[in-house]
Amino acid sequence: MDAIDVKGFIPENLIENETKWFYEQLSIDDSFFATESIDNIVSYIHTLYSAKIAAYARTDKKLDIQLVREDDAHAFYIDTSNPGTTNLEGPQYETRIDEKYLSSPNGKFRVETFRATNDSIPGDGALRCYFVYKCDFIEPNPKEGETDLTKISDKTFYEKATEYTRAIYSEIVNQVVQREGPVIEMFEIDGSRERRVIIGYKQETTPGYFSALSDLYHFYGLTSTRKYVEQFSNGVTIISMYLVPAFPQTANTADEIKAMKRYPPIENSIHQIVKEASLLFCLPNNAFKHHFARGDMSLQESIYAHCAFIFVQHFLNRLGSEYTTLQQMLGTGKEHVEILEKLKRRLRQETFTRDYLFELINNQLDVVKQMYLQFADVHYIQSKSEGDSFLPTLSYQRLQTQSVLSTDELKKLIRKKAANDHEAMVMEAFLTFNTHVLKTNFYTPTKVALSFRLSPDFLPESEYPQPLYGMFLVVGQEFRGFHLRFADIARGGIRIVKSRNREAYSINARSMFDENYNLANTQQRKNKDIPEGGSKGVILLNNEHQDKAEIAFHKYIDSVIDLLLKGDTPGIKEPIVDLHGSPEILFMGPDENTAGLVNWATMHAKQRGAPWWKSFFTGKSPSLGGIPHDEYGMTSLSVREYVKGIYRKLEIEQPTVRRQQTGGPDGDLGSNEILLSAEKYTTVIDGAGVLYDPNGLDREELLSLAKRRVMISEYDASKLSPEGYRVLVDENDVTLPSGEVVSNGTQFRNTYHLRCESVDMFVPCGGRPEAIDINNVSQLFVDGKPKIKWLVEGANLFITQQAKLRLEEAGVVVYKDASANKGGVTSSSLEVLASLAFDDESFAKDMCIRDGVVPEFYKAYVKEVQSIIQNNARLEFEAIWREHEKTGKPRSILSDELSIAINDLSGELKNSALWDDVEFRNSVLHEALPKLLVNEIGLDVMLKRVPESYLKAIFGSYLAGRFVYEKGANPGQFAFFEYMAEKTKKQ
Repeated sequence: MDAIDVKGFIPENLIENETKWFYEQLSIDDSFFATESIDNIVSYIHTLYSAKIAAYARTDKKLDIQLVREDDAHAFYIDTSNPGTTNLEGPQYETRIDEKYLSSPNGKFRVETFRATNDSIPGDGALRCYFVYKCDFIEPNPKEGETDLTKISDKTFYEKATEYTRAIYSEIVNQVVQREGPVIEMFEIDGSRERRVIIGYKQETTPGYFSALSDLYHFYGLTSTRKYVEQFSNGVTIISMYLVPAFPQTANTADEIKAMKRYPPIENSIHQIVKEASLLFCLPNNAFKHHFARGDMSLQESIYAHCAFIFVQHFLNRLGSEYTTLQQMLGTGKEHVEILEKLKRRLRQETFTRDYLFELINNQLDVVKQMYLQFADVHYIQSKSEGDSFLPTLSYQRLQTQSVLSTDELKKLIRKKAANDHEAMVMEAFLTFNTHVLKTNFYTPTKVALSFRLSPDFLPESEYPQPLYGMFLVVGQEFRGFHLRFADIARGGIRIVKSRNREAYSINARSMFDENYNLANTQQRKNKDIPEGGSKGVILLNNEHQDKAEIAFHKYIDSVIDLLLKGDTPGIKEPIVDLHGSPEILFMGPDENTAGLVNWATMHAKQRGAPWWKSFFTGKSPSLGGIPHDEYGMTSLSVREYVKGIYRKLEIEQPTVRRQQTGGPDGDLGSNEILLSAEKYTTVIDGAGVLYDPNGLDREELLSLAKRRVMISEYDASKLSPEGYRVLVDENDVTLPSGEVVSNGTQFRNTYHLRCESVDMFVPCGGRPEAIDINNVSQLFVDGKPKIKWLVEGANLFITQQAKLRLEEAGVVVYKDASANKGGVTSSSLEVLASLAFDDESFAKDMCIRDGVVPEFYKAYVKEVQSIIQNNARLEFEAIWREHEKTGKPRSILSDELSIAINDLSGELKNSALWDDVEFRNSVLHEALPKLLVNEIGLDVMLKRVPESYLKAIFGSYLAGRFVYEKGANPGQFAFFEYMAEKTKKQ
């Protein structure tokens, strides 16, 4: 009060009242006054007094306060609001705190917020004060895994926290560092109806969570008396909320009776909040959040709608029967196929935009709620403790208080409620989503993102002719993702797709499923030599979360594991409804932007209790038994066999060949191609730009870049000839030796692969899918003649099938990705086989590099893997070359025919009676399995350890591959009988 008096702003006779009002009526915690500076308290009281004067000057005399003071290290907010409500039209201070401070790149901030009693101000509202402080940690940079509060705490927090609070927080911090999802605890306050809910989680894993939690407890008729957000320097955030009923619990007036009917007792509200805090953690900023904040939808309904909305964006059948008819009329001509594909994309994009779909869904909220009831009726398992509890109208148990409509009844409701055909189509797509979800983690209590295992049979055959076996959809705050596979046992990488800007994101979002499907389909064809079929996973980062790749990957993997672990295993996970009905194991590997994350995925699967953790991911560190593709050139070994095969058949010396390559010396395939090749490089195109020299790039300089794994921006430009040049993506208005001016380096790089100046061999080792298609392939021709002679597609899907066929018509020798780029998958498969065949102890001894010591078995096994890759590549190269010479068919078609023939025959053989012939089976497995593994472990032991389904797949793929490579994709009807007779004689 003395400090206020010195300022002279508040009349002396009012100082005591204003000071006591601030200290005693605003429900601010005593610890606040114990730690806050006098100068700051004086400032707060002055600010509030000013607001009272402003209110008095208004005609309504209402004390409506909205005050903000912000700087880089501190913030103060005061707002007048009604308890238990979310004012969507108000200042939204909690959202502001979330965005400005809790998601700040400028350090960590802690928050204290207090709600005054309702009688603290005249009128209906009550004041809420928010205080934000920049953290001052005891140890700003603790060691990894540190959980000691005496080291990781903010100094102010640790000073004022009670021993009881420290003990609770310490336990929660320890749990958070061991899991991906939130830790949620509830405590009763002795002698009070107040409840304390504490939630701990990893920092930056759920933006917007603090403000969204207010919507959650408001929905269930509660308000907070005080809330705290505490940050710890080891990367943990803890939110503590003290919750009380927002409305009277005894009814005297009509309004109070109405409120009591609307809201359950606090015991049941708290139960729902604790259950749903995990669901909210997954998607605090879902597309329908505003409906939830207003109370129009429950949290479950809004998040269900968000996930179904994403499903609709990808799978709404918007092409119609006319498209199928047109497809049939035009036939299978190569130009027609690709033009139809582009027409399909345009129809999807322009007919139903994201905003239009969102508008249609908002017009049908009543139908959406009925859709949710059907979904919940199938997938929600009610716990015993909920059986006799109060059933709030809009909770998990809503399905008990409202009738659940059948699929036929929902179809009738859709037609009745829809204002037009478009609304009906969207709601029918919701119904498709419901009827094809086989299992989901939607109702499990510890999830970090939403995952759905879908039956893929809703995909139209006209657009997706090769049927998928399995489909996962994963939805998180930072991303959406798919995992697709063409067989029960399948292998493929997980890639993260980033977008440069909002336009690029929109393009990526529209094409991601088709790209995922095509990548998995390519993988299916290239996996013909191994027991696994093809699969692929794609994670698309949301436009505003381009810096959250690692967080998105962690959530994607953890959510998929939720659906792979056995649901009734004690201590592993909560049971879920499983309409698939049989165990599933996924085999994954690294791909774009995920190479550095697979170690974590492997160890996380182990931590989650997955029995298959050793084989879950390939591409992991050698310390975990991984065989790095880049270090041993696994992918390049296969590509090189095709390049060398062409030279061998045409009797060409490598040094005379002029070569162009996309994918530079910084990448796996690009660097190893440089290291293994002997051609004269004239062009290298990578992420940095374009490097060109018609007289040949300096060999030693290229080798130096490849060994150091750096981009062409590191190339010594002084070693270019006068006709050579380097144009980087960030350069503009560059004049080339020819006098041509490059106005934009990025655009120049993006299309340079079509120039093919002074090139014989083109080997794409990187680049986006469909970089060459039927519309731009003409740029590879001059006066009707192709500018290149030979092309080996190392990068997946770099050239469309129709563009390949156009090049082959002109005489270019083309070997496609599904044949050339199969070395990596072979290495991965043999890495998995070793992890399945060894027990944990032997695997650690023989397959794991520790302290730089490489086991002798590991060295020898890597060499055998390399030999198998080269042999498989030679077999397929020779088969395609021979069949082309015999039939004249394009090699791109022959590649597909061989793959399909091997995969089809493999499927038949692994389930045939041949497997039951033990002597024959063992003979084939002796040939098919790596000799080192058989000699080290023994076939009998391997038969016991490796799953029979996996061994059957090895048996089938080996027999089918050797037969087709020898006899071709379309042999006579007795060819296999003769082949088997010869093979049996050799036993």
